[in-house]
Amino acid sequence: MNLPIFRLVAALFVMSGLVQAQLATSLQLSKLQYLSGEPIVATVSITNHAGRDIIFQGEAQRPWLDFVITNARGDSATPTGRSSFGTMKISAGQTLSHKVDLSTLFQLADSGTYSTSATVRMPGRDGETTTTNRVLLTVSPGRPYWTQKVGVGDRSGKTREFRILNFSGDQKTQLYAQVLDGRSGLPIRTFSLGEALLLRKPSVTIDKNQRMHVLFLASPDSWVHCQIDTDGQLANRAIHKCGPQGDPLLMTAPDGSVSVANSILYDPKAAAAARAKFRKLSERPSITF
Repeated sequence: MNLPIFRLVAALFVMSGLVQAQLATSLQLSKLQYLSGEPIVATVSITNHAGRDIIFQGEAQRPWLDFVITNARGDSATPTGRSSFGTMKISAGQTLSHKVDLSTLFQLADSGTYSTSATVRMPGRDGETTTTNRVLLTVSPGRPYWTQKVGVGDRSGKTREFRILNFSGDQKTQLYAQVLDGRSGLPIRTFSLGEALLLRKPSVTIDKNQRMHVLFLASPDSWVHCQIDTDGQLANRAIHKCGPQGDPLLMTAPDGSVSVANSILYDPKAAAAARAKFRKLSERPSITF
């Protein structure tokens, strides 16, 4: 190789290295173990080393952000077709983060171990890409504690299956609510109701409005009452303390309505305000004569 060509190749190599170094990227997940159908929230952090402001804008064929997810066999996860990441501007030297729910981009309902990484594309037709670190995650079906199929109630013929699941992925027992489409069996929504103490069995029932009611022990002296509708939305959540005659109970009235009996409704905001007021009184200096 003669000297001019050698210098040209060396210059191109250096320039390529400079382009690749314009962005520093990293990927983190909200946790590493998930239930099937649960949101899998990924956070992509980007640091701009380009020396100028960068505006990342979505394009139909070439999005500025992309993910690669493979299972334990190396097969790629099937995308759902929804991959709009909007616009994000990063000033020179600035670090910004972008959160994405991977469960809305890929079909990840099957149990198993997955590997994921993200790729960030610089603006422009020939924009260079930077790939993040790779993260492993596990999807589990969980253990059904209670199930019940119901009609949606709008005369459409649609059905749903309510499930309550136990999951101990982080060594703490979590109680999960899951709503599945009755026809396809696919999860519509899966989400945690909170940590549960299984010293007392959770109580579950359905009311006249096709809402699932769950009452469970969350701490030695606190019970949580949740209501979930057929769309998988948390309609209401309340905390109860034990009443004068033992544990709180779910009671179904003759008209099909459901309520919590033998309990004292607990208001965390009112309790916090009362504690703050008590501290202010106790902080007053004593007066002596």
